[in-house]
Amino acid sequence: MLPVWVSGAAAGIVSLHLVQRLLFPYFWADLRYLLRVLRYGLRVEAYQRRGRVVTVLDKFVRLAQRQPRKAFFIYEGEVHTYGAVDRRSNRVAQVFLRHGTLRKGDTVALLMGNEPDFIHVWFGLAKLGCVVAFLNFNIRSRSLLHCLSSCEPKILVVGADLVGTLEEILPDLPKDVGVWIMTKDSSLPSVHTLLDKIEAASEDSVPADRRSANNLKSSALYIFTSGTTGLPKAAFISHMQVLKGSAGLWAFGATPEDIIYITLPLYHSAASLLGIGGCIELGATCVLRKKFSASQFWNDCRKYNVTVIQYIGELCRYLCNQPKEGEKNHKVRLAIGNGVRNDVWREFLARFGSVKICEFYGATEGNICFMNHTGKIGSVGRTNFFYKLFFPFDLIKYDFQKDEPVRNKHGWCEKVKKGEAGLLISRVNAKNPFFGYAGNKSHTEKKLLCDVFKKGDLYFNTGDLMVQDQENFLYFWDRIGDTFRWKGENVATTEVSDVMVMLDFIQEANVYGVSVPGKAGMASLILKKNTVLDLEQIYKQVVTYLPSYACPLFLRVQQTMEITGTFKQQKFRLVDEGFDPSAITDPLYFLDRSKQAYVSLTKEIHERILSGQMKL
Repeated sequence: MLPVWVSGAAAGIVSLHLVQRLLFPYFWADLRYLLRVLRYGLRVEAYQRRGRVVTVLDKFVRLAQRQPRKAFFIYEGEVHTYGAVDRRSNRVAQVFLRHGTLRKGDTVALLMGNEPDFIHVWFGLAKLGCVVAFLNFNIRSRSLLHCLSSCEPKILVVGADLVGTLEEILPDLPKDVGVWIMTKDSSLPSVHTLLDKIEAASEDSVPADRRSANNLKSSALYIFTSGTTGLPKAAFISHMQVLKGSAGLWAFGATPEDIIYITLPLYHSAASLLGIGGCIELGATCVLRKKFSASQFWNDCRKYNVTVIQYIGELCRYLCNQPKEGEKNHKVRLAIGNGVRNDVWREFLARFGSVKICEFYGATEGNICFMNHTGKIGSVGRTNFFYKLFFPFDLIKYDFQKDEPVRNKHGWCEKVKKGEAGLLISRVNAKNPFFGYAGNKSHTEKKLLCDVFKKGDLYFNTGDLMVQDQENFLYFWDRIGDTFRWKGENVATTEVSDVMVMLDFIQEANVYGVSVPGKAGMASLILKKNTVLDLEQIYKQVVTYLPSYACPLFLRVQQTMEITGTFKQQKFRLVDEGFDPSAITDPLYFLDRSKQAYVSLTKEIHERILSGQMKL
């Protein structure tokens, strides 16, 4: 017979376990995740205390020495080893060391697509201690000149396939900006060729003190915001932010044996920091693709034995829209990214097998990040007492009419209750700094909130509305610029879009507010192939599943949806164009409440709406 105390202790342990499972079901998952985060933070802190600032580039150079023959990335079937990338980036550094006038800390702008030399040039310039500005290769003329003026580069490096874009801006480019193109010859005046000089350059390493960072808060990159609501802004990216971004794959459980598939543009932080940086943090291999292709996605995954994929925005939906064909025949185990809708999340899991979707939240320039380490559908992450201790944030009430946070009679902001949507703000302090944007200082100042809960406190305004549920899961609700107020109520564009795409003939719905006066809802629609627009069905759908104030007053049917380079819907131009049938050639429709139907939006109806004769 066992002693009584043994059976009593066993019963107590079982009881505690049951209580934990009942009251704190995510305790162990939270603890494991928090310990991983703390472990990484302590490792970085330990380096600094020893007077050593170890950057991601330093880690790459060490890997090139330790595993020179291991594949770093594969591009169009060609393997580029750690050693080979190190040597070619040395050649780039030697070219600019000999031919350029670059000093440590100078900015160099990089206008290149996804190709091996993007990484070679990036690393080569970083070895000289330069700050590299990643330019979005999709933007042209005025927007591109705006980006260049905001980061003030000494040199602009342009890919061979983007010389046409360069020619458009060359006459207006400041004369003190040196221009280099990735070719062996050029007919353009005052433009230097780079490819011929790289091939003739030495592979010798540049002295390490050229790349050494004084501290982790010094600038490493400029990465431009996607510009969904206006011109892109150049976000300062410090060495600390690069390190944090590169830890993302590791934090979700990726290993050195994994093969990561990168189809996102390298000018975006998801591909460059999380993807390339994450690969270096692990010492793993990645497969780099020139451009995302939904039809070739799973073929590539099978061909290269991919185990980790990256997604952003609408990418997962594009995959779900592909014809069904052997889609569970792959080795992918992790999908890491942000911006997947709930319905797409479920469909993705049903169609593509046991892939763990690792959704996270984090702005390029932000100082707060959430990671969904439990896999709960729809959530961007979890929080708890300990997490808020290290990364303090709050959700506060927001006034959509005044377009500013709500303040009480004492002038302080007010927190929302659980289950309510609130503006996500993150405290700015020494451990969680906000570095802001290059160029116009007002852009940086607009992202900061002062005297929020007490005199002198400072918070980063993410511009995102979030909801925290009773289990402390966090959900993205909307952007404050996208949410609009109609008939005294707040309308979340994401909610309206989700309801409309439930219809089997609607491929995509981009919802935004247009001036009438006030802000009324408008939805730009893309129809699925071989389907027809059913206005009666749309009417039934919106009045059944949406409150009356959220039903879109206007519909616009387009052939293609304009998106940013990172697969986010572009709203800025649509908002600007409004609902004028004399200026828009696409079919337009209006929600006529008196007829309980969507009707064709004629010039006569448009004029009656503007004059106030038509009741909305």
